Amino acid sequence: MNIHHLELFYYVARHGGISRAVRHMPYGIQQPAVSSQILRLEEDLGVKLFDRQPFRLTEAGQELLAFIRPFFDNLDAVGIRLRARLAPQLRIGASEVLLRDYLPVVTQRVRLTHPDLRLGLRSGFQPELEAWLNDGQIDLAIVPLRARPPAGIQMLRLMRLPLVLLVHRKVKAASAADLWRDGNPKLPLISLPATESISLHLQKGLKRHGVTWPVAIEASSMELITRYVANGDGVGASIAVPHLVKGPQVRMLPLEGFAPVELAALWPGQPSPLLRTLLLECQRYVRESWPEAAVQDSLPAARG
Repeated sequence: MNIHHLELFYYVARHGGISRAVRHMPYGIQQPAVSSQILRLEEDLGVKLFDRQPFRLTEAGQELLAFIRPFFDNLDAVGIRLRARLAPQLRIGASEVLLRDYLPVVTQRVRLTHPDLRLGLRSGFQPELEAWLNDGQIDLAIVPLRARPPAGIQMLRLMRLPLVLLVHRKVKAASAADLWRDGNPKLPLISLPATESISLHLQKGLKRHGVTWPVAIEASSMELITRYVANGDGVGASIAVPHLVKGPQVRMLPLEGFAPVELAALWPGQPSPLLRTLLLECQRYVRESWPEAAVQDSLPAARG
């Protein structure tokens, strides 16, 4: 017997006729093709499997369906189980620089107690990450906080980072305020998109100082901002992480009186044991690497 012919018969028997089966098959096939292949199956078996009008399985058709139905009924479930073995255990969303330069240290530590750890990593802008978390496309988002998360989303604040401006070494300014002391700044501003926390915090702080400074160059990453500052294209909005300031051409100017940016982990519901381990390792890594910036938040107590 041809296995494909048996599959077609299964759909015909399950949906009560050839025309209905064609409408419910998971792949495209025309009704005449189904009819001809069912006829081949009947010729191969030497029996009639069903009456066409009205549709009714013959005794032989009922016997064949009883034999093949457990196999075809369970195909989807078996596929889901097999794919689940290869699916990521944790799907994490964050910025490209965080996923590339910082998260590997954390995941290496997690693997000491969870050697079979599998990860799915997605980089994106903050609104994308929050949307993916709400839609269930990721299990954890590590993002700068814009506001308190919505109901059902748990939060663990990890670190608090001061805002800074990046300037070229040749810029004659001893402080950030020097850039707008004679009115609004003259140098172009290089920043992340307006929806990102760094940009929001900067513009709120500038407004409190009565300063208008529109973005001249919108960059897609912190590293890109640093690169353009080093090239002499303007002043960059950033956070006080030395790793982001590369090369001898760039220096940082603190933004005194500007609200810092808080980096937080967000996830839905009660954290699994694996997620809890990763969050604790994130906290430990931050305390060891940036003790002055670490936030002493506590994980929600485990249930059960």
